[in-house]
Amino acid sequence: MAKVLISEKLADEGIAILKDKGHDVDVLLDLTPEELVATIPAYDALIVRSATQATREVIEAGTNLRVIGRAGVGIDNVDVEAATEKGIIVCNAPFSNIVSAAEQTLCLMLACARKTAMANASMHEGKWERSKFTGTELYEKTLAIFGLGRIGGLVAERARAFGMKLVGYDPYCSPERAEEMGVKLYDTVDEIVPLADFITVHLPKTKDTIGMFGPDQYAAMKDGVILVNTARGGIYNMESLADFIAAGKIGAAGIDVYEKEPCTQSPLHEFENVTLTPHLGASTKEAQTRAGTQIAEYVAAGLDGSIVATAVNMAPVPPEVMDAVGPYVPACQMMGSLLSQIGGDKLPKLLKITAAGTLANADLSILSAGALSGILSNKGASSVTPVNADALAQRYGIEVKTGSKTDAAEYASTITLNADGLETACTLAGSAQAPRIVSLLGYRMEVEPTANSLILEYVDSPGKIGTIGTVLGNEGINITTMQVGMKPKGKNALIFMNIEGDVTEGILARLRSALELKNLWLIRL
Repeated sequence: MAKVLISEKLADEGIAILKDKGHDVDVLLDLTPEELVATIPAYDALIVRSATQATREVIEAGTNLRVIGRAGVGIDNVDVEAATEKGIIVCNAPFSNIVSAAEQTLCLMLACARKTAMANASMHEGKWERSKFTGTELYEKTLAIFGLGRIGGLVAERARAFGMKLVGYDPYCSPERAEEMGVKLYDTVDEIVPLADFITVHLPKTKDTIGMFGPDQYAAMKDGVILVNTARGGIYNMESLADFIAAGKIGAAGIDVYEKEPCTQSPLHEFENVTLTPHLGASTKEAQTRAGTQIAEYVAAGLDGSIVATAVNMAPVPPEVMDAVGPYVPACQMMGSLLSQIGGDKLPKLLKITAAGTLANADLSILSAGALSGILSNKGASSVTPVNADALAQRYGIEVKTGSKTDAAEYASTITLNADGLETACTLAGSAQAPRIVSLLGYRMEVEPTANSLILEYVDSPGKIGTIGTVLGNEGINITTMQVGMKPKGKNALIFMNIEGDVTEGILARLRSALELKNLWLIRL
């Protein structure tokens, strides 16, 4: 059981997920920096939103920290470098608010096009000025989308429903994906700017995107263009934007994000045709719930040693890779731990991971981290996480190789781990995608391992299984599952049994005496 500190308000559903997984959760709000430093040593994980500053001082004080989760998109309030140095996973929930942000974008586009905010203010002043607030339709207008990631893609999907023509710029978006979204892709900002009736940006905050739109870009735009920003403050140069709005070149703007927040004064505040909102892109009940539940799942995965798809201090895992290979990460951890316990105190020099069947030629990098995590977790290596698994492999002298083959026998796909000749393979079974061992040490079998197992290898002869049952039954050990594996040629058998009860050294000794075993392992997963 791990201890999790939540320092800011989190959805109850997220807290419930952590508790259901057996973790001890404390919600301590409004901690001062000094209080956080004093409190954090007792915790394995920290979950923050945007107010808590997870500084180097906090991270260095967190001697047990393994995961820091940010329930939201940005990660500016976490010292990622300090966390990485200590092998701590830093993750966020970047997909929690994508629908809300896309809807806020369309909301601001419509508000600007139909002058909704101005008309509302006029009505509240007791006026009726229909002719003053004649707007423009979105239908058949050209929308330029800068940034065609998940949010940009959702905006494109919704804008198509309005009958808009879509053009876009994103140097990381493939032409095939742009075509699927119905977006005509352009190679440069300068090419696309003169085409747009509406412009929206969905870009990260980087040295290349800050000030991406300034006087030269504004001057090249259509007269009356409408600009929207729900991404990051500073992508539009605010001072020159105000100048072009004042000159009538830019017809309207809808701004939800600012370089410095809270923002109560800016060059744009004086214009009634600029709709300003206080960073509401993620401010929906649904987005807040998703942020809480998603970060809880990611933090729980990190505490379990699993790959965290949104870890910002790991190489990014493309969604298609995570969908195909990700479900096998727990299986690789399980197999790594199993082989580690079978191998005893000696660490393997060579760890080979082979994918077969539908996984042939897949990117196995995340499986490597999972397998290493399993191998090293039983060797006293502290804070084994996907962030530092490769470094620890080098430290312990483990060479990791990956490979693939098309033949997975009767299975759709399998993953095989070989640690200095000790080998096991598994597939995933059922709707829960539970790991199922299909071979172990050369013996064919099918078994889903549980927390406690016994593995016995012996020369096969009548009565052996009965003897095992008698010894364990007399000791009050319940066998929940048992599989007998045989090699194609040979007289030996391997029994893999899941058990319930406390198996002592005395019980193991009685099994050895009664059966003249070749090998006996008590496995705890």
